[in-house]
Amino acid sequence: MMGWMGIDGSDDTLIAKTPKKSPLVSRMMLLVFAVSCGIYIFSVCLRQISTRPRPKSMNLQLFEGPCRDSGVEESERLYLHYPKPETYSRAECACNPVRFFAILSMQRSGSGWFETLLNSHVNVSSNGEIFSVKERRSNVSTIFNTLDKVYNLDWVSSASKNECSAAVGFKWMLNQGLIQHHEEIVEYFKRRGVSAIFLFRRNLLRRMVSVLANSYDRNAKLLNGTHKSHVHSPKEAEILASYKPTIDTKLLLLNLKNEQNMSTRAMEYFKSTNHIVLYYEDLVHNRSKLSNVLKFLRIPRMKLKSRQVKIHKGSLSEQIGNWDEVHKTLKGTQYESFLVEDYKF
Repeated sequence: MMGWMGIDGSDDTLIAKTPKKSPLVSRMMLLVFAVSCGIYIFSVCLRQISTRPRPKSMNLQLFEGPCRDSGVEESERLYLHYPKPETYSRAECACNPVRFFAILSMQRSGSGWFETLLNSHVNVSSNGEIFSVKERRSNVSTIFNTLDKVYNLDWVSSASKNECSAAVGFKWMLNQGLIQHHEEIVEYFKRRGVSAIFLFRRNLLRRMVSVLANSYDRNAKLLNGTHKSHVHSPKEAEILASYKPTIDTKLLLLNLKNEQNMSTRAMEYFKSTNHIVLYYEDLVHNRSKLSNVLKFLRIPRMKLKSRQVKIHKGSLSEQIGNWDEVHKTLKGTQYESFLVEDYKF
């Protein structure tokens, strides 16, 4: 402490005091300290987490679990599939099992009509004659790629259903790579659980008339300049049926034999697959046989409908231009039965 005498003689004392810190500065220092500690503690924890051994990657499928098919016989499990399309999600339908099928047939054997019947079922999608495009059957690899796309539900066609499909397939003509690559295709069918539906005509002469008439109309285009393989009105059917093809009787027996042999070979090649054999005439005579197809595919029974109208009806003598020659050629042969009318409409 220091002092001095004032002018008036009073004793004034000068006292030196330490200056006080501002409260604001103190609070700022405390806040900086707290933040620094927090950052340090966080960095230590982060290092511990990053160095901790990580479990193997886990995706959502671990929590979804497999689709249940309990109560199904072991022999049937191969034919139950749960596709996961790449182009969309099946969502609530993911665990609805799907059966794979292929309609194996020959041109003009009723396969188009039969397929429309199947597609009238709310749970069936049959995607047409997909191997009519040569590029899709140029080799086994392209065939398998096409099959995988169909059975993965990624094939888009007018037959694709919005409802949960219970069966998906297409129709495949014997001369579209099926016979040529039968060994590989049979192995594929057995491995993937694909069921084969054979559909043939008993009367190969009637099939021949249909083939020749359809071939003629590709160029003639009798329906107002438009070619149609199938029609939906009696009038259109009448117009197409007005053409009466002429059959080469010199090759008739050989052609009938070759067609018969082709269907026999196909059934022999695919006998080890899950299959059913149908004949067009039987389905026409007795529509109840369609229930056998639904039973074979294990799908609910329902009435099947088709808008298609048959083109060639009635006696063959009214449909073949050189009927007398054809009749004479087949009379007394194993194909004589083809000359008679074997069904009516």
